[in-house]
Amino acid sequence: MAEPQNGASGDNKSAGADSPHLDDAQQEQAAAHSTPHALVIHEIVREEGEAAMERTFAALMWSGLAAGLSMGFSFLVQAILESALPETDWSHLVASLGYTIGFVFVILGRQQLFTESTLTAVLPVLTRRDMETVGKTLRLWVIVLIFNLIGTTIFAALLQIPGVFSPEVTEALGKVAKVPYSGTFGVTVARALFAGWLIALMVWLLPSARSARLLTILLVTYTVAVSKLSHVIAGSVEAAYGVMSGAASVSDYFAVFLVPTLIGNILGGVSLVAIVNHAAIAPEINGSGAAQSAD
Repeated sequence: MAEPQNGASGDNKSAGADSPHLDDAQQEQAAAHSTPHALVIHEIVREEGEAAMERTFAALMWSGLAAGLSMGFSFLVQAILESALPETDWSHLVASLGYTIGFVFVILGRQQLFTESTLTAVLPVLTRRDMETVGKTLRLWVIVLIFNLIGTTIFAALLQIPGVFSPEVTEALGKVAKVPYSGTFGVTVARALFAGWLIALMVWLLPSARSARLLTILLVTYTVAVSKLSHVIAGSVEAAYGVMSGAASVSDYFAVFLVPTLIGNILGGVSLVAIVNHAAIAPEINGSGAAQSAD
């Protein structure tokens, strides 16, 4: 990250380094509060993807499993809020706050979430453009996705233990568990595309969010929830619970929920965020490479 950091320093200094009205300390303060350049954000996210791709199988497995388990709290807290609210037109607006909890645990806890990697692991592919990097990305995706889903299934099974939650919460869990099966294949793909877009966009925003990281996570994931969009990991807890409670079949889990949601999340994260944001700064990357070659 040495070169991106140097670039970041140059961009930040332009905020006040040339001003005759600021001393050195004030110039440093101005630089610290300036917004990172898009190229710097790109490099931060890319380096995160590179680091994830170099992790061992065991590290990815346990981190992915932990993320799947943590995402279960989005389902649980949303159902708890649903059970405490009257059946009105606005109750969904409040209950959707519960959906954000799992994302907060996963992202701030630095656990490996599949939909984050639709941005972080794709930027190295777009930058390097070689089959070795493609292979590493696919390896990351497969391991993290499988163990994210295993974690969500375990959490859904734990929710089946009788007597742990009140009848009202159990009823709300069953109600929320029907949501992943509420759309046709095409509708679910479209909902998932928007969700994948938003989650990948959140990952892009976090490096410049600084102290507002928590607020950024809450706002973006609340938007996913209140819009009733489809997220392959958060929705998997609900969908798995629906299968275990008899509201859906195993074939429904795969054909109605998992496949269309996975397709949509990948399309949203890769095409609408990774490719577009990379294309926006590709000329600067190429220009930097050409300048270094000339030196």
